[in-house]
Amino acid sequence: MRIRAGVWALLGLLAASPLLAQDAVPDTLSLERALDIARSNNPTYLQSRNDRELADWDVRQAYGQLLPTASANTSVTWQGAGEQTFGSLTLQDLGIGNLPSYYLSTYGVSLGLNLDWSTLRGPALAKARREATSAQIRTSEADLVTRVTGAYLEVLRQGEALRLARQQLENSQFNLRLAQGRLEVGAATPIDVGQAQVQVGRSRVGVLQAENAVATARIRLLQQLGVSIDRSVQLSTAFSLSEPTWTEEELLDRALQLNPGLVASRSSKRAAGVGVSQARGAYYPSLNVSTGWSGFTREASSVSYQVAQAKAQVAGQVSQCNAVNEIYSRLADPLPLQDCTQYAFTDAQQRAIVNGNDQFPFDFQRQPFSLRVGLSVPIFQGLSRQRNLEQARLQQEDATEQVREQELALRANLRIGLANVRTAYQSALLEESNLQLAQEQLRLARERYQLGAITFVELVDAQTVVAQADRDRTAAIFAYHDTVTNLETLVGAPLRN
Repeated sequence: MRIRAGVWALLGLLAASPLLAQDAVPDTLSLERALDIARSNNPTYLQSRNDRELADWDVRQAYGQLLPTASANTSVTWQGAGEQTFGSLTLQDLGIGNLPSYYLSTYGVSLGLNLDWSTLRGPALAKARREATSAQIRTSEADLVTRVTGAYLEVLRQGEALRLARQQLENSQFNLRLAQGRLEVGAATPIDVGQAQVQVGRSRVGVLQAENAVATARIRLLQQLGVSIDRSVQLSTAFSLSEPTWTEEELLDRALQLNPGLVASRSSKRAAGVGVSQARGAYYPSLNVSTGWSGFTREASSVSYQVAQAKAQVAGQVSQCNAVNEIYSRLADPLPLQDCTQYAFTDAQQRAIVNGNDQFPFDFQRQPFSLRVGLSVPIFQGLSRQRNLEQARLQQEDATEQVREQELALRANLRIGLANVRTAYQSALLEESNLQLAQEQLRLARERYQLGAITFVELVDAQTVVAQADRDRTAAIFAYHDTVTNLETLVGAPLRN
């Protein structure tokens, strides 16, 4: 009635892995410890758990969309000397000689903010999707628990099968000694001894196959844990056969709250509802605000061109002054002449030109500040908005129906699962009784064989009945635990102590 898990040792065949740096496998491995190791090392589960981090970043990004965007840029340019064109004109046509080469640098800082209903609802949608992702991770964890528990039970199941095979070998060897003893006293024939030897050989084959099955089950367990070990490990969790006392109403109440798949579907339904609200925002206006700061520097490789321009300007002023004085002097009533000496190109002006040219690369001249505010109202976009809204609404309806479908399936599966557990429990009790009867019949058969009342074949038949009854009992016990595991998966919580 009780399977002791610490009987069978797991011999490590795989090389040690760095995955165990933080979750080393202990010498005695309980189911709880195996689940902890699997949560930290199982590759499939770790991949699903990584989705939570991405979902967290999606929430941060959604909040970030509510903040202004900022950018900064700078550039450095060299422009060579020579003739330049402005459309169909050249600098020469404009009366300007060839320009020297220039060094230019610029900077710019801009801020922008775009707000619409979709952006405002972004954090709510990201949170709903993160909740759905967390529910999916819990579903993956529940699946991992089911697979690890099944693999753990499979090792114990195969260990029990190995025990039965070894017990069958011991019984066959006992029968062989019994047949040889009766042959020595003339109470049996060599045929009985030969049959006993054949039975021993078959039992040894059974032990060999059972040992291979234990090794295979162990490897599958390690695969589920996501680790490799190089030492012996014993399973320490005991699974007892206990009468199921849960009621269907109790299990259903817990399952409706805890079933991972149902919780994930409900989270997806809530996310779909927020998606409908976000899609409806395509009909609402959007606001755009932008501003920026910028500046530039411009420095010629040589100031000779600028000095020549300044001198030419002064010479023009002197020439104009002289021309005006000439006109004033020829008037009938001459006007006072202007002082043309005031127009002269001085060393101070030349130094000012030189100093003013010294700008590159950081003596920026700031450009005028600008601020732009815009409001956009969508009017017609080819029915794409309504199509997207209908798609979001239908997705919400699909999610609602999916939740209802899972609730119906959960109710049906719980009723079937609980019935299977109760049936498996009663079957295990009957198989226990059958084993006791078969063992009593084998005891009587051995006594009668020693007395010569039955043949060796009849003794072997009685032993075969015991072996089959023992196998059926073990299978019934593990079938019970398999059905309980399935029921725990449906409920979403452990039901065994």
